[in-house]
Amino acid sequence: MVETPIFMPVGTQGTVKSVTPRQLREIGAQIILGNTYHLGLRPGAPLIRELGGLHTFMGWDGPILTDSGGFQVFSLAKLRDVREDGVAFASHLDGARLFLGPAEVMGIQRDLGSDIAMVLDECPPWPCERDECAKAVARSARWARECRRIAEESGFLAAGHHVFAIVQGSTFDDLRRSAAEELGAMDFPGYAVGGVSVGEPEPEMLKQVGATTPFLPANKPRYTMGLGTPPQLLRMVALGVDMFDCVLPTRVARNGLVFTPDGPLNLRNERYRRDPLPLVEGLSNYTAGFSRAYLRHLTMAGEILGCTLLTLHNLHFYLDLMAQARAHLEAGDFGTWHRAWIARYETGAAERLAR
Repeated sequence: MVETPIFMPVGTQGTVKSVTPRQLREIGAQIILGNTYHLGLRPGAPLIRELGGLHTFMGWDGPILTDSGGFQVFSLAKLRDVREDGVAFASHLDGARLFLGPAEVMGIQRDLGSDIAMVLDECPPWPCERDECAKAVARSARWARECRRIAEESGFLAAGHHVFAIVQGSTFDDLRRSAAEELGAMDFPGYAVGGVSVGEPEPEMLKQVGATTPFLPANKPRYTMGLGTPPQLLRMVALGVDMFDCVLPTRVARNGLVFTPDGPLNLRNERYRRDPLPLVEGLSNYTAGFSRAYLRHLTMAGEILGCTLLTLHNLHFYLDLMAQARAHLEAGDFGTWHRAWIARYETGAAERLAR
């Protein structure tokens, strides 16, 4: 069972960068994310299946959600050709040609042993023309229907695995509503809000989420893909989102930036050279035993341990924030609490920038 709202650390290629599965468990990770496109290329789904599936392969005994590769349709735009039956790629590794359609995507995720498999979808860019967006939405719905059929006929669903659909529509509220309603009628186990955080301003991003979630089934988990900052997560919980993933906390940790209740803290700043304090008072994890001065030293020296310690901190910060959100939702005071939390974070961030 996964308690929501929840943040999922991103393990694109079968690893959450610089930390071990045991460390993830120790900071409260319930579920992690892998990627169909990347794992399908390297080391290949057949090899992972031969070695017992992704859980065994990477030594993670909790649930795994795998992205279908649909985001790569967007991010690798210069290397792909979208067709009605799927997407033809040139591998970003060696230029080799490959094809991902609903059958290929579901086959790879079946080989991986994904607990939650995502359907193949087309993520429109921002900005985009309405006609092109409508075509992408229609194509994504056809692919979703085919992915669900394959999951049923192959026994994937009957074996206890799940498949989530993805709602697209860019900034067009009516397209998002119609996509949500069409996919909702297909009775998927869960639904994702896709196509956000692709370059649009934050208010527009939140507007897109708010234009989608009211039309998704209320009794199914809602997942916003690929974002965001701590305040963004809380604002989206308020909009009815249950699940999140993002590379942000791990990526910025490798560059010396950490999250605190008073906004981000950049350890490369000279002011932390002699700072004896922990990163955050009261956040208990292995990193808490080290001073800001030491963690800054590791960062400036390029030591690998710095990446591990700061990644542990940032992931724990996100996971703990979601645990706090769950507690306040249960207590019935989430609205007041999350607004106060965001105000403190954004005020602190502004003050640090002004120094």
